[in-house]
Amino acid sequence: MVVTPDVPDLPYTVIQGRKFFELIAEPVERELLPGIIMKAWGYNGSTPGPTIRVNHGDWVTIRVVNRLPEPTTVHWHGLDVPNAMDGVPDVEPSPRIDPDHFFDYSFRITNPPGTHMYHTNYDTVIQQLMGMSGAFIIEDPGESLFQRDYFLMLQEFHLDGLKKGVLKEGVYSLNPLADGFNFFAMNGRCYPHTSALPVKRGELVRIRIGNIGMSAHPMHLHGHQFVVIASDGNAIPLPGRETRNTLAVPSGVTHDIAFLANNPGVWPFHCHMPHHSSNNFTKPTGGMFTTVSYRE
Repeated sequence: MVVTPDVPDLPYTVIQGRKFFELIAEPVERELLPGIIMKAWGYNGSTPGPTIRVNHGDWVTIRVVNRLPEPTTVHWHGLDVPNAMDGVPDVEPSPRIDPDHFFDYSFRITNPPGTHMYHTNYDTVIQQLMGMSGAFIIEDPGESLFQRDYFLMLQEFHLDGLKKGVLKEGVYSLNPLADGFNFFAMNGRCYPHTSALPVKRGELVRIRIGNIGMSAHPMHLHGHQFVVIASDGNAIPLPGRETRNTLAVPSGVTHDIAFLANNPGVWPFHCHMPHHSSNNFTKPTGGMFTTVSYRE
């Protein structure tokens, strides 16, 4: 089962064989670091939004309720859905969702098992950089290859009101139009506030990585080599799989990597861009950084 550290799953009910979800687009407050809270936009109280988990062949209805001060939509990134369900009203028959209204996105899951995302596709310059994205995972109920399975959403934000090189507790507004970012996050948190990825020796581990931001992030794992097994929700055939320890994740891309936990310790997993492993350019390790931590 996929685990998204620090982010809940979106619950659903089943009625006549169809899975019904409710996704609420709304302002949220997210604690990037202890005492440092950003006023963002997200879904169901979180940025990234809750993880949606489905199976191949499912019929789903996802009711998107808009509690934002402007219209919004949701695009099901990488999913093969009917044109009216794709969430880009400027060019498609998919409607925009005005404030205090909702729209039911209904479709069948025809993609094979894999890692996808969802995000706003209305006023994208503002809404995406305010935090409006989440994971959409198509699972295989019969799969038992991996003992650990994690999803990480890479995010970048500009918090107004903080002098460069200073961390001060408070509640801060986001500025999506700022020239550059000062906080880089995984699943809505910055190190050391990110949750570690626990493993045990001998386990086969999959990490799914997604990015809806502006920058490409070269993600580097210490102490291990990993294999790139899927991209954009599509499995890579065995002859085409690369063994790496660093992999760039551009905007709009998901990658799945897998490795054998065979080197006990506490191992960094982080973006290798120097500014991205700090918090507002302060000296201690921070930002888009977590650890793979062996547990007995």
